[in-house]
Amino acid sequence: MTLKRTVLYDNHCQLNAKLVEFGGWEMPLSYPLGTVAEHMAARNDAAIFDISHLGTVRLEGPQAFDLLQRTLTNDLDKISPGRAQYTHLLDDSTGAVTDDIIVWWTGPNAFQIMPNASNTSRVLAAIPGTDVTGDRAMLALQGPRARSLAHPLLHQAAEVPHFGVAEGTYRGMRIFIAGTGYTGEDGVEISVPNEVAPALWEELVHLGATPAGLGARDTLRLEAGLPLYGHELGEGITPLQAGLGWVVAFAKPQFLGKQALVREMEHGLARKLIGLRGSTRQPLRQGHKIIRNGLQIGFTTSGSYSPVLQVGIAMGFVEPDCLPGEHVIVESKGREISVEIVKLPFVKKAYAK
Repeated sequence: MTLKRTVLYDNHCQLNAKLVEFGGWEMPLSYPLGTVAEHMAARNDAAIFDISHLGTVRLEGPQAFDLLQRTLTNDLDKISPGRAQYTHLLDDSTGAVTDDIIVWWTGPNAFQIMPNASNTSRVLAAIPGTDVTGDRAMLALQGPRARSLAHPLLHQAAEVPHFGVAEGTYRGMRIFIAGTGYTGEDGVEISVPNEVAPALWEELVHLGATPAGLGARDTLRLEAGLPLYGHELGEGITPLQAGLGWVVAFAKPQFLGKQALVREMEHGLARKLIGLRGSTRQPLRQGHKIIRNGLQIGFTTSGSYSPVLQVGIAMGFVEPDCLPGEHVIVESKGREISVEIVKLPFVKKAYAK
């Protein structure tokens, strides 16, 4: 299979990135500094990520709002143009999460829907917009210094609020900047035309942004307790099981999967998502059994070493009676690792007020 490359591929090669396959794309896993240094740059300073592999579906016209309202779980009436919203597309019969999505409301009748890398075609089947993924790059600038670093180039980066969306220009071309991210830190995500994206990346790196890859992106989102499609969300997993009931606007008369979620609420959850914190530097990994009193009560869905906490952490699904403070066992390659069930997130989020 021929892997797709983002328009920033040459930038990554010049920086000696380690490239790997991800969702059909050849993407940077890390740069010579290493994943831990990239992770800490996002926590303490500013890191820049190429997230152009994510999809963008543009939906415009007088029917766009109503189509999104009756398709996606969240309620667009809670926001307005110039804002972004996290939401889910569900399987109508089971209520499982087909994709988790960020919607940018860019104009009175204009939206940009951001699916996961491998799910753009699935989202297009439910939301017949225009796939513009190949026309733009997406840069995520994250960390406590992200906004001030970008300000000399993009003044909107300092001004756009958390989950706000602003329009701007770069080298004479129209761009969009949103106060969104996937790290638990303050920062922005920038949609920029391919023609000028490599120059913008280069300028932001020159200003001091640390290039960061998929490895740091994953450990950052794990510390922040943010779900990843294919791990904490996906086939057989509903928003309610994943602890994301706030994404579901039951007051709306209609959205895909609503009746399935109503039935799940009536019958009670069969499992729930929790955090697991180890007591040593031993990383926790996905796909391992969670044991309580000798019996399996669940399995891990994501795991790693936490650079901030300096212990192994994981997320996983367990039986609904499990409570924070309980100690359980994670079975890993024949070893038994004692861990504590904790509330998510592991590391407090630091979004702009």
